Amino acid sequence: MQPSSPELKPVEAGAPAGGPAPRAPSNFIREIIIEDLRTGKFGGRVHTRFPPEPNGYLHIGHAKSICLNFGLAAEFGGKCNLRFDDTNPTKEESEYVEAIIRDVRWLGFDWEDRLYYASDYFDQLYEWAVQLIKAGKAYVCDLSPEEIRQYRGTLTEPGRESPYRNRSVEENLELFERMRAGEFPNGARTLRAKIDMASPNLNLRDPVMYRILHAEHHRTGKKWCIYPMYDWAHGQSDSIEGITHSICTLEFEDHRPLYDWFLDQLGIHHPQQIEFDRLNLTYTVLSKRKLAALVEGGYVRGWDDPRMPTLAGLRRRGYTPEAIRNFCARIGVSKTNGIVELSLLEHCLREDLNKRAPRVMAVLRPLRLVIDNYPEDLVEEMEAVNNPEDPGMGTRKVPFSKVLYIERDDFREDPPPQYYRLAPGREVRLRYAYFVKCTGVVKDERTGEVIEIHCTYDPATRGGNAPDGRRVKATIHWVSAAHAIDAEVRLYEQLFTRPIPGGEHEDGNFLDDLNPNSLEVLAGAKLEPSLRGAEVGSRYQFERLGYFCVDPDSRPERPVFNRTVALKDTWAKIEKALKEGGKQR
Repeated sequence: MQPSSPELKPVEAGAPAGGPAPRAPSNFIREIIIEDLRTGKFGGRVHTRFPPEPNGYLHIGHAKSICLNFGLAAEFGGKCNLRFDDTNPTKEESEYVEAIIRDVRWLGFDWEDRLYYASDYFDQLYEWAVQLIKAGKAYVCDLSPEEIRQYRGTLTEPGRESPYRNRSVEENLELFERMRAGEFPNGARTLRAKIDMASPNLNLRDPVMYRILHAEHHRTGKKWCIYPMYDWAHGQSDSIEGITHSICTLEFEDHRPLYDWFLDQLGIHHPQQIEFDRLNLTYTVLSKRKLAALVEGGYVRGWDDPRMPTLAGLRRRGYTPEAIRNFCARIGVSKTNGIVELSLLEHCLREDLNKRAPRVMAVLRPLRLVIDNYPEDLVEEMEAVNNPEDPGMGTRKVPFSKVLYIERDDFREDPPPQYYRLAPGREVRLRYAYFVKCTGVVKDERTGEVIEIHCTYDPATRGGNAPDGRRVKATIHWVSAAHAIDAEVRLYEQLFTRPIPGGEHEDGNFLDDLNPNSLEVLAGAKLEPSLRGAEVGSRYQFERLGYFCVDPDSRPERPVFNRTVALKDTWAKIEKALKEGGKQR
């Protein structure tokens, strides 16, 4: 499914759209840059890059890297490039390139005129490979991929040298040129660096630099049939672009000696590679392979399904870029991988939406309520507050009439203890309107289910206060039946039932932990009329229910809303408890 989304507007260079991103606490990468500036390393320059491979959509883990790279560049008056490491034509598509560009812009960052592709450098990379062959530092190998793995050795046993390792420079140059000319089939030969088959670092045991792939590239077409490996292309691309600090996640720490070796052998500009912890989030998978399996297996509707941790999915669900940037600032960076609670991300979202989202009334599971003593043809307009956190957002008028809809959960014929909402003989407050008292019910003759409630109202309580000072224990929301908008509401929950899907072991099947209740579609929701014509992407708080966003599937005649997040905030309670505990100590 091709994702759809609201129009994305370009942002100014420098600070993110909507104001500067929150400054994270100082971290070891920031301290390295400060020291480099002090000593004049790299001529006082700070130049970073965000280098995604276009083989899928960006996810919340990429957002951490985006915020870090663009944020550090902005803080120190430097530059940050967006570069696509497009070296594998069998997995990369233009759709992914366009989605990544869209997502980085939406998150609030701008690379100005510095949009690059590793494929821009294929000719230069080839020339540098020839340079290493001539220096006796690279050779063409005829071993199959399986044989290369067997010759590589293990963590405790050294590798064995390829029988083709000592070919002459002339033979290697000839074979490499023939590889480029397309004379050999896929997998027949590789170009390998000649380093050290006994190295304790497996990445230095003659790593593959080029493999044969007769595949059309999304940008270079059929020009090439040999493609550089990531480790060969990455550092040299950094060098070409003048990158100073090449920031990547911890799984590349063991690759750093190879990154350095290539640059040193070529004698070209040498950026500094620095590794930080990748983001791991509970109840979430952040592996592109696993996310692709969810999409291709039909477990979700596409890369932008609101249950997906992709930026496209989070945007469609109703997340704001400000909330994501704040989350990335709060979790910080370190040298040790850990796992972050999903509730912290949701807390950051609630904090942001609480300030910006207008309040409206919506009834998701409607139950008809008739006010018997209310005039038949009277329609009043009740004044409702748009956002109590922001008086500047003003008020709106909400129509009130004899027949209303309330939430089915707001009535119990036989209420349990501690249930204070509407029940026979009980009085409650209708939000912004009147006190009503339940006088009777109408039931379905076949099922015995309550299908209509009858009440009386007290005209003296308009606005929700009683002149005689009497109090009620509950306030419920409502929608006028005659003015209600019919809508579809999609209630999303976390996609997985376990904090670590598939368990601690890599071979665990994460699909076994899919949440069968991750989506509930309510086709008969009723909304107040102010939501008529709400724009795709608009966010609201449905009073007492949570935060919701208009989905791209919406139509004027039938809007569709996604629940972004519920009102309950576990993380806020945890923070409060920690603060109170600190005061007591």
